Amino acid sequence: MFSLERLVRPNIWHLAPYSSARDEYSGKEAHVFLDANENPYGAPYNRYPDPLQRELKKQIAKVKGIPEDMIFLGNGSDEAIDLPYRIFCEPGKDNVVAIQPTYGMYKVCADINDVEYRPVMLDDNFDFKAADLLKACDQHTKIIWICSPNNPTGNSLNRDEIIKVIEGFEGIVVVDEAYSDFAQQKTLRTELAKYPNLIVLNTMSKAWALAAIRLGMAFASKEIVAIYNKVKYPYNVNMLTQQQALEALKDPFEIDKWVKTILAERTRLMQAFQELPICEQVYKTDANFFLAKMTDAQKIYDYLVDKGIIVRNRTRVQLCNNCLRITIGMKSENNELLAALRQY
Repeated sequence: MFSLERLVRPNIWHLAPYSSARDEYSGKEAHVFLDANENPYGAPYNRYPDPLQRELKKQIAKVKGIPEDMIFLGNGSDEAIDLPYRIFCEPGKDNVVAIQPTYGMYKVCADINDVEYRPVMLDDNFDFKAADLLKACDQHTKIIWICSPNNPTGNSLNRDEIIKVIEGFEGIVVVDEAYSDFAQQKTLRTELAKYPNLIVLNTMSKAWALAAIRLGMAFASKEIVAIYNKVKYPYNVNMLTQQQALEALKDPFEIDKWVKTILAERTRLMQAFQELPICEQVYKTDANFFLAKMTDAQKIYDYLVDKGIIVRNRTRVQLCNNCLRITIGMKSENNELLAALRQY
């Protein structure tokens, strides 16, 4: 039986959160602000931002189809990744389980929070079995991390196996769907009502082309989101970020055009890579990047750097020996990359 109180660290469960000046009069109209020791000059940036980003959440709720009280917004996805460690994991005692290879911040945050990190290797098709992840768990396992589409492999993981993990684990399952806008697989945020132990991550950095504003999202039960809000810094998302995100959300159809263009370029670039003598294999992807096995990834990477072209060398990552990860750029950038590789 899932019990949120049992999973949350006792000090966090009983935490009295910091009450910001903007929280105390919530729900009432005000026009004279003499409560937060702000400078009265320099409007609008002299005022602290809405600590719960209410207006922004209303717009995200419309686009993502998730109720506002089931949305947490953070300073990049990194904040949404770090907070579950601080909420659920006792340092030096608890552990987490994750697929391997995957996004590196899950382990970095585990190390920062002094939480044991247990990687479970993917198979040769970059997929997994639920039984293998669950077998790695014990009574001190609080979180299982799954990234789908996965980074750096690019593929969507078997959805049925992810569901088996969620249903078979009494702790928290975090599914990072940062690249889901480029994939055909149905997002798991549509399953939140069924699974109280599920957290789904998303971001404005990829399809929405807003990496610079640092806005990450976590979708979860309102009870989990409420705990996120207790632990986060009071004004974790600044006003400039909120304003820019609101502006982008006015035209989601423009984002759809960008995604379609990127997908078309992805197909073209992957086909071109398959014809390169220095490329041994191009792996299937559901993201805005793909993984390619090269004859000598390090030498090819160094060659591209000398030409001012930067890709990601993943050859030191398990299962990714001699692999480069290629982000899909604009057509002109992709053409420059191909021209350089054809001259290698």
